[in-house]
Amino acid sequence: MTHLWVRAEQRPNEERVGLTPKGAKALLDKGIRVTVEESSVRAIPLEGYVDAGCDIAAENSWPDAPHDAIIFGLKELPEDGAPLPHRHIMFGHAFKGQHSGVALLKRFKAGGGTLYDLEYLVNETGRRVAAFGYWAGYAGAAVTLKSWAAQQRGEICGPVGVYAGKDALLADLNAELDALAIDRPSAIVIGALGRVGTGAADLLEAMNCAVTKWDMAETATGGPFPQILAHDLFLNCIFARPGTPVFVPKDALAADRALTAIGDVACDPDSDYNPVPVYDRATTWDAPALRVADAPVLDVMAIDNLPSMLPAESSEDYAAQLLETLLTLDDLSGGVWTRAEADFNTHSKDL
Repeated sequence: MTHLWVRAEQRPNEERVGLTPKGAKALLDKGIRVTVEESSVRAIPLEGYVDAGCDIAAENSWPDAPHDAIIFGLKELPEDGAPLPHRHIMFGHAFKGQHSGVALLKRFKAGGGTLYDLEYLVNETGRRVAAFGYWAGYAGAAVTLKSWAAQQRGEICGPVGVYAGKDALLADLNAELDALAIDRPSAIVIGALGRVGTGAADLLEAMNCAVTKWDMAETATGGPFPQILAHDLFLNCIFARPGTPVFVPKDALAADRALTAIGDVACDPDSDYNPVPVYDRATTWDAPALRVADAPVLDVMAIDNLPSMLPAESSEDYAAQLLETLLTLDDLSGGVWTRAEADFNTHSKDL
């Protein structure tokens, strides 16, 4: 029997989950066994999984799961170097030249396991079957606005946290901006036709910001793009890949510009293809903005688990998108899973 093991997330500020109780019930009805770990932080209560008929396991007990279980989580595993013998479904961040990803792939090779990277679960046309993009863009734009607001007060953005829902986020952000008693900033969103960019633009427009929306057509020349520097905010919503243009080069740090806040929602600072090479590390919930220039000021927001600011809404949305694919776990011999395994094999074969 196919066995899906939903692990607890071990990363700080990570309350999302990729399977709801309703989805778990659908898997059980299909004949797939579902084990759900207890979690002290998960946005969706354990009781729903119990009522659905799932087996319940202790928090973080997945390393001792049966060898044939498929371990399902979202964010990264503890970096303890332990070999990984199981098949894992997760965001590995290991296939696009990320330097930290090599260590993860070596752990899979040492243990004989397989990574089905959620970013590489794609249909026959190459489109991802599920993505958190909309809520990443939405939350990323919110924190970038908070960074800009802090600048107007002569500060740098302070810690951010989880919101009960988007209405609470909008109310908090509106109050912060209203207190400034100045015009709302202008913003440019690159990748505006995608999920991430749509979320970013929706938040900015809800805050009455003037938004310029660019996508592939506007960036086809490969740059430079002085128009970006003419806006107060820039939201990068295009994931790094070979051929991605540089949107804000290093010489922009000392340039005459209106731009003072960047939201790199895609957040690939250690990728060889980083399109925003003015910074070199992700930011955090405790320190959301990284100041990369002082004259004029420039802050970068690059939190890599932004949808966790709205964990219930983002979990429900993502789980609904992914469920159809999870229902095919009882046959890994074709389609989405075969393509994902081929990507893993390609990127790990020479380690």
